[in-house]
Amino acid sequence: MKRLRRIRDLVTGRMDGELTRALIGQLEATKEGAWLAMAMIGGDMGRSDAHERMRAIEHRGDVERARLAEELSGSLVTPIDREDLYRLSRSIDDVLDSLRDFVRESYLYRVGDQRRFVPMLDQAIVGVEALETAVGDLASRSSTVARDALEAKKAAGTLRRMYQYEIARIFSGEISSEAMKERELVRRLEIVGRAIGEAADAIADGAMKR
Repeated sequence: MKRLRRIRDLVTGRMDGELTRALIGQLEATKEGAWLAMAMIGGDMGRSDAHERMRAIEHRGDVERARLAEELSGSLVTPIDREDLYRLSRSIDDVLDSLRDFVRESYLYRVGDQRRFVPMLDQAIVGVEALETAVGDLASRSSTVARDALEAKKAAGTLRRMYQYEIARIFSGEISSEAMKERELVRRLEIVGRAIGEAADAIADGAMKR
């Protein structure tokens, strides 16, 4: 019976849809984490509250990633190569983990003015939204997947450049403990950008092999 159900899913494309929904679920949790970080540095949410809420968001992302792994274990066909799907899921997980670390370290370091991190977080959100669009297009076999992935890659590149400018600014002043704390937080956001770029590469590679 289970085998017949799998064959039915292969014909109807249901398995592709389940895999896509799990990835979108991961990305939705990741975007929520980015918006939570934005609310924290903007003063709309306290650091302690953000620290606690991020735990629940991270757990939701982990649940969606586990769902993807379960679906993959029984899938006969996938929207892109299995290895690229695993790479994509792992990279999305890295984005969320780095956002979690940013929020946790902000809570621990108590950096004074965090508003200068807004442009970097804004680019992180742009990148995650571009990944969402690309994953949505995977299910429909859209020819725009590569273009969507490129948009995410551009956001990652912009984050990298912002990081370089921030590091230059930090080291142009007095090297104080506050400056070192800022450096660590900026570094977390640079890692977010790198993971977005890796996720974009996984999508682009998978689309090219299709």
